[in-house]
Order: sequence, then C-alpha cells, then structure tokens
Amino acid sequence: MGEVTTLTHFSPDYNQNPHAVHDELRAEGPVREVYLPHGLKVWMVTRYEEARAALNDPRLSKDVTGMNDLFDRHTAPGVPRRKFDDALAVHMLNTDPPDHTRMRKLVNKVFTARRVELLRPRVEEITAELLDGMSGDVDLLDVFAFPLPITVICELLGIPTDDRDSFREWTNTMLSYSTPEAIQHASSSMAGYLSNLVENKKRDPGEDFFSALVHADESGDRLNDHELVSMAFLLLIAGHETTVNLIGNALLALLRNPEQLQLLKDNPELIAGSAEEFLRYEGPVNTATFRWTTADVELGGVTVPEDEFVLVSLLGANRDPERFPEPDKLDVTRNAGGHLAFGHGIHYCLGAPLARLEFEVAMKGLLARFPDLKLAAEPEELAWRDSNLIRGLITLPIRLT
Repeated sequence: MGEVTTLTHFSPDYNQNPHAVHDELRAEGPVREVYLPHGLKVWMVTRYEEARAALNDPRLSKDVTGMNDLFDRHTAPGVPRRKFDDALAVHMLNTDPPDHTRMRKLVNKVFTARRVELLRPRVEEITAELLDGMSGDVDLLDVFAFPLPITVICELLGIPTDDRDSFREWTNTMLSYSTPEAIQHASSSMAGYLSNLVENKKRDPGEDFFSALVHADESGDRLNDHELVSMAFLLLIAGHETTVNLIGNALLALLRNPEQLQLLKDNPELIAGSAEEFLRYEGPVNTATFRWTTADVELGGVTVPEDEFVLVSLLGANRDPERFPEPDKLDVTRNAGGHLAFGHGIHYCLGAPLARLEFEVAMKGLLARFPDLKLAAEPEELAWRDSNLIRGLITLPIRLT
C-alpha cells in the first residue's frame, strides 16, 4: 500500500496553496492515501491521466446510498460523521446508471444548448445593471461575481432573488468544514425551502426551466418529489458556485499577471476562449465529489482496494506538467482543451455551457467598463474558502478607479 501521506494542515494552510501539496503528492505517485481534516481517509488522484480514467471508470461508484457504511468505516474514531440532509442527496451527481441515465435524460429534455444561448440577452442585461451600480472600492464577489449567476439560476428555477443571501449562507456552510450541527441545520433549511418550491411548481407552474422539469415526461417517466428536491439543490449550487469562483479566480489571476490582463483588454475577442485556460489554471472546483470503489481498481500502477473512497483532484490534474507544459504559468492564448475542471465522462457538468456564457459576458463587460481596475489588497492577504470541494476566495477587494 505504501507510506501514508497525512495532510495534517489540509485546512486552512492547504486551501491557501493547494498546488504545492498537489505537486508533492503527484511526485510521490499518481494516487496517494491521505486523511482529510475531519478524519476521513480517502485516496487522492493528482495526475492527469489517472484522474481522467478515474472520472470515467464504472467501478468507481457515485451511488450515495452505498456510502453510509463507508463513512463510518473510514472516519477516525471519536470524529463525528458529517452528513447532508437525505432529501438533498438523490440527484444525478450521486447516482450510477441506470438511475443516472434516466435522470440526465429528463434534465437534458428541458436544459438544452438552445435554451442556454437564449439566456445571453438576459445575462447581458443583468451584467450591465450590476456594473452600473458599482464604483470605488468593492468586494467584487459580493457586488458582481455572486449576484450575476445567482440571479440567472433563480430566474431559471423560478424562485425569488430576494432569497439569494439565504442560499449563499446555506451553501457556504454545507460546502465548508463547519460543525456537523451547522451543516445539518443549513441542509435542513435548504431541503425545506426546495420542498415547498416543488409543491408550488406542481400546483402553479410558470414559464421557468424548473417548472418544465417538474412536469417533464419521458415515455410516462417523471422525476419524483424526492428527486426533484435533490435536483433543485444540485442545480442551485452548481448553477452559481462554478461561475462565482470562475470569475473571481480569473480576475485575481489576471491582476497577478498584468501582461495577460492587458492582452485581454487589447483583444476582447480572446475572452471567450480564455475561459478554458482559467478553468485549467485555477478552476472553481478543487476535487470532484466522492466516489467509492466497488472492486479493486488499479490507477497508474497503484491498486486502490474495494470499498475505499476516491477523490479526484481536478486542480492537481490540471497542473500536471505531463499534460500541460509550464502548468503554473497563466497563458490566455494556451490551447487548454481537455482540462478536467468540468469533470469527464457521464458526470460531465451539465451547466458548463451556462458557466462559459456567464464568464464571457461578465469579463467582457467588466474589463470594458473598468479597464483600470486594481487589487485593493496584497495578494497574500486574500483568504480562500475553507473547503476541499470548492476553490474560491472569501472576498476579492477591488479598486475600480
């Protein structure tokens, strides 16, 4: 099995510079056994080739119902096991075929590429409204990077944008190293809210995407209430977390690489394509969600035993020098195709086209309106969120000048 690498300072030190840890793990081997800060033992994959294979290996299950015993078995003694509300767990990211296939087919029926592109004028309108309200020194996450995607996803789900601060609080808690009690309270609050949403859409459907999903029918098959609540949860979190952190991480990277910032300001037509490099360089998701081995699985010469948790480090894979030369260098003209920021295989992110659209519109608008923006803090003063799943800043102080 080899020597165990223990990430004793996984948080917060790890979150401040995970790339250094990934470099160390990658040098030791493609897959290493590690301990997360809340006492859970997992196998972490940090090399690109093995990460891509793991994301598409049917022996690595996403079935959440099979994880409960494993959490008990692999959590250190005396450490409380943390768990989301069951009402939020049964969505397509936590299922295997054929259940996953069935759910994704129903979602794909209403969440089409055409529907996403039709959102462009509304995304542009929201972006312009937010830019109009900005001046002086701001936290860009609060005034721009968060309200843009949460407004879009709230409109898609047909829920009041007035509730967006509650969603932000609940999701930040659920995706962090908060106490088990705080996580349970947040997940229960979210589950209750979304359960009411489903009932409202069943009684009084609107023109929104979620109403269409509630009533979507495929040869007599529909999502049940439990699945709809879980799916609303997945869409709400994935629908804004990815874009919030993509915008924030990208802008910080540009401000720390002024020649790349100038290149985009001089050539705004490069912005849409540059999204792939930002997704590779400092993607919004640190690790893919939990998988577990249903049999012994060999990855790069390392055998992961049956009934073990596997975490695929998307950040680590995207900085693998064997796949991306000079991986620590930001190059907005790089062909970064093939990065794993949105995953790979059957669980590839459904909302990737929406995140790319929102990023393009947001960055074009921001750089055109405020070409002289600057970081209003020293880079080393910035703090990253306390989460092994999400890669994002807590605040991003910007001087708009």
